[in-house]
Amino acid sequence: MSHTSDQIEDLLRTGVRDEVYPGAVWAVGDTDGIQASGAVGLLDPTKPDQPMRLDTVFDVASLTKILAVWSTIGTLVEEGKLQLHAPLGAFWDEVAGHPLAEATTHHLLTHTAGLPLRANLKNLYGTDPQDIRDGVLHEALHRPPGEAVEYTDRAALILGYLAEHLAGQPLDQLATDRIWRPLDMTRTYFGPLPSTEADRCAPTEWDETTGTHLKGTAHDFSARLLGGVCGIAGTFSVLDDLALFLRHMLAPTQAAFGPTWIKDSLRLHTGYLTPARGLFWHPAPGTDPAEDIWVHYGFTGTGMWISPSQGHWAALLTNKLRYNRDREPLTAIRNAFRAAAYTRALA
Repeated sequence: MSHTSDQIEDLLRTGVRDEVYPGAVWAVGDTDGIQASGAVGLLDPTKPDQPMRLDTVFDVASLTKILAVWSTIGTLVEEGKLQLHAPLGAFWDEVAGHPLAEATTHHLLTHTAGLPLRANLKNLYGTDPQDIRDGVLHEALHRPPGEAVEYTDRAALILGYLAEHLAGQPLDQLATDRIWRPLDMTRTYFGPLPSTEADRCAPTEWDETTGTHLKGTAHDFSARLLGGVCGIAGTFSVLDDLALFLRHMLAPTQAAFGPTWIKDSLRLHTGYLTPARGLFWHPAPGTDPAEDIWVHYGFTGTGMWISPSQGHWAALLTNKLRYNRDREPLTAIRNAFRAAAYTRALA
């Protein structure tokens, strides 16, 4: 394992040197937990006395879609409260009679629902949360469901609304009660964070309204518009909590979503359509689906990989967004990190 650790540390230090991100924390593990981990760089490039630490809090951005939405939807499916292939209009009065009624939960989870690709909620619907909800749930589709795989944040937003409808609880409470608390993920929560936690958070994007880099407040404008809680983004977490989540995926307990949901999600559901998708997870770039390495990314610079057949998981957390929105340099580092994490040296 030491060779792999050195390789990963060298790779991530290169990202710091090239100003891809100020700092990063990482871990690889298996069913027993973390097998190797590390931290490189700084929390903030303007504060050389504050190194990145293993317990740094990160805005995990679109990992919210996994930690809060995919997981809670899984509990509802396994409880028999939700059928993936039932048209939404058949059981959800709020969308009955509207274009979205013909789509299914399965379409949403595979990004094949034909949803509009536009995602600027404020420009489209204003700032009132109910107007936003009505607009998102009632707008015309971009194309008929099932025709194409087209990623859009709207899928997670709608699934968050659906989970709230079926369970009768807000999404933050649902995720806490059904996933985070049972898995002992004590430092995973939706923002905005209290000042004590925000102080330990890796800063992300520059906010023109406050004249500072965001810390403890979601970088995602849609999440901020909706009070910090939505299916798109808004969750904050730490490396140890992600390790607990991923470890559970390899060895599920009865405390959260179970093995049936995990197994069904980590297989191809899009047939001949491309890009290939599971249920919210997708095959890691640069791998063949047969390799069974699945990934989900967050826009701030985060990522989680899981391979049930190989028995390994990996997590990488960076505050790449502290510098800019250029994706290409981080993409190369993510791919190299995945390749290093899943070498034979890990076994």
